[in-house]
Amino acid sequence: MIDFSKLILEDRKERKAAGFKGTFLEYLNILEEDHTIYQLAHERMYRLLVKSGVEMIRTEEDARLMRIYGRDIIKKYNFFKHDFYGIDYTLMKIIRYFYSAAMQGEEARQVLYLVGPVGAGKSSLIDAIKRLLEDSEPIYALEGCPMREEPLHLIPKHLRKSLEEALDIRIEGDLCPVCKYRLINEFHGEYEKFPVVQTDFSIRSRKGIGVVPPVDPNNQDTSVLIGSIDISKMDLYPEDDPRVLSLNGAFNAGNRGLVEFIEVFKNDVEYLHTMITATQEKSIPSPGKNAMIYFDGVILAHSNEAEWNKFKSDHTNEAILDRIVKVEVPYCLELNEEIKIYKKMLKHSNFKSHMAPHTIEIASMFAILSRLTPSTKVDPLTKLKIYNGEEIIEKGTTKRIDILELKEEADREGMTGLSTRFISKAIDTALSESECDCINPIGLMDVLAREVKEMTVSDEGKKKYLAFLQDTIKKEYHKMLEHEVTKAFIHGYKEQAEDLFNNYLDHAEAYANKTKMKDASTGEELSPDEEFMRSIEEQLGITQAGAKGFRQDVTAYMFSVIRNGGKVDYTCYEPLKEAIEKKLTSSVRELSRIITQSKVRNREQSVKYDAMVDEMKNNGYCDHCCNVILKYAANNLWKD
Repeated sequence: MIDFSKLILEDRKERKAAGFKGTFLEYLNILEEDHTIYQLAHERMYRLLVKSGVEMIRTEEDARLMRIYGRDIIKKYNFFKHDFYGIDYTLMKIIRYFYSAAMQGEEARQVLYLVGPVGAGKSSLIDAIKRLLEDSEPIYALEGCPMREEPLHLIPKHLRKSLEEALDIRIEGDLCPVCKYRLINEFHGEYEKFPVVQTDFSIRSRKGIGVVPPVDPNNQDTSVLIGSIDISKMDLYPEDDPRVLSLNGAFNAGNRGLVEFIEVFKNDVEYLHTMITATQEKSIPSPGKNAMIYFDGVILAHSNEAEWNKFKSDHTNEAILDRIVKVEVPYCLELNEEIKIYKKMLKHSNFKSHMAPHTIEIASMFAILSRLTPSTKVDPLTKLKIYNGEEIIEKGTTKRIDILELKEEADREGMTGLSTRFISKAIDTALSESECDCINPIGLMDVLAREVKEMTVSDEGKKKYLAFLQDTIKKEYHKMLEHEVTKAFIHGYKEQAEDLFNNYLDHAEAYANKTKMKDASTGEELSPDEEFMRSIEEQLGITQAGAKGFRQDVTAYMFSVIRNGGKVDYTCYEPLKEAIEKKLTSSVRELSRIITQSKVRNREQSVKYDAMVDEMKNNGYCDHCCNVILKYAANNLWKD
């Protein structure tokens, strides 16, 4: 049995023992031993973000990543690794901002502003940064200071240079009015006796983390930002006496940490003027008639794109616009990464239902198709596959479709479409409505269609989304399902595909080089088998006239793969892979259709059907979804 009382008392004792409390002189001795404990807010934040490690991605070592990123240097930060997917460029820009600010570049005096569509992850990114700060090591601060300010502010200006040289640091900032008053009146200028304590960061306690929500324009009050004058003390002290100040605004609370502006441009611009001095001059107004107060903190802001466009269109906002580092947070456009997002969400939920293979994949495809800008070069589904790093080659040629060309014609891609939140809610609905603790792509597509019909978008938008679901995605799922059922039916599927591939390659090479082939058994020289090659090529609709060019292209492509040290197998040339799989599928299509559709099977058919079911269960299906999927396949696949 757990002794809760003992647990609580021991924890309290440890926390009290761990905290430092001493004089400023003792703090200087600690700083002499480790001067890295003195950090400005941006430097502290940068070090925390990279502390978990950085992975440098060498795209030239991974063909898929090369297709997605080209030769760009990609850095993946371990801090974001398990929570954020498909926005690597965005994360790199955020870290770049913090690095430049940590180096005291211009970004140290700029607001980091995240803009993007709803549900893209702006708030989640900032929440993650706030939690990271909250879990960081305590800092040293002047005891009783409402700004929790750096103790080195006690050092007089004339002594700072010598102390900076001794400690190899650069002191920035001045005492707040409250601490200045205490130094003079309580400690009579003997700053070495001023008490210093360790303090942590806390969202709930507003220690080092200030949050500014959108405020009603008719009820905006700058006290939310910079604090106010305590009216109850006005009878005791003069108006300019620091003792009347109540420094509890967001900038006061966020000093040495961060201040978050939620939906920043929902506020009137006059309310945001404090940003101007807080960034460029690193100081904020004090309430009443006191002097400006030094502020050291990261200012994070976010809003949707409509509000950003409205704000930047007004030229009178130039002063604030000039102090903003804008980072776009688009929706994910990479299928594999989008799938990870929903898997993460489901992992954090209490849903335990089984999911048939391709269920999350189909939902993710729908999300990404809604976000893609139409292209004149490829259809939406092909574009989705290219963005996912799949090798797409135009049939009958070795020419690849360049991802950079597609991105150049769609500069705002990822800033519109269905949100991750919309898809996640549809998945939750499907799980909630499931009667057998199992959902599948068919049921989820029905839920998605229903949710689309209830959306508050234009009829044209609904029509486009439904067309994706009922045409593009359904056809693609039929291909997946046909392939999967057939694969489950055929044992040794890959081996048969490799045999067909090698056989075709031998014949095509002999044809292109105008040479004979040797029979492996008899050694007899034979001409390339035209009928066999045509049986493969016809799967792609290649005509007799185009056959010669296709064979030459296949041969040339395989030689280029070998020269570059690549592996040659039936999957390395997409058109030939598709043709082989179609031929292999057609050879067993009739048999698998008969067995799947038969209500009464003979013994041989039952054995094959049971073997197919077992193989599908090995591939991730449960008894329920396997039954549903095979009934669906019987009624919807292989239609004449």
